[in-house]
Amino acid sequence: MAVHRDRTHARLSPLLMATNVLIWISAVIVMGILSYLISLDGEAGPRVIYMEVISVLTVIFFLAAFFLASIAGFFLLFNLIFSYLWLVAVVFTAEGYSNSNNDLLLTVEAFSFIAFFLLFFNVLYDWNYGYRMRRSTVVV
Repeated sequence: MAVHRDRTHARLSPLLMATNVLIWISAVIVMGILSYLISLDGEAGPRVIYMEVISVLTVIFFLAAFFLASIAGFFLLFNLIFSYLWLVAVVFTAEGYSNSNNDLLLTVEAFSFIAFFLLFFNVLYDWNYGYRMRRSTVVV
């Protein structure tokens, strides 16, 4: 009979906690800048609205995720979903803002990339952690 380590009472590692805080800060910065640009313009295209919605959802759900981190497998799925959403945002910003002379648009591009990169890192880290947990069984 194999006994697996119980991950249901696990907490976020300090590394994951730090990357999640940085993801949250990046989302707040993107949300703030895009909100400011939308308020100046009065109307925004679908790409700007998409990025604004993703940043708002990230800000809201990452606050909730800090409390749900103890549920086994939750964070991997959560990071996987948001990494793909931010990947699309990075593509939109790279396509539209890379040749811009506007510092705010370039800042949105940079912090979108930071959020995506850290989410992708979280996916790899959590996947590796889950793989190590499955391999570390104790025979009783």
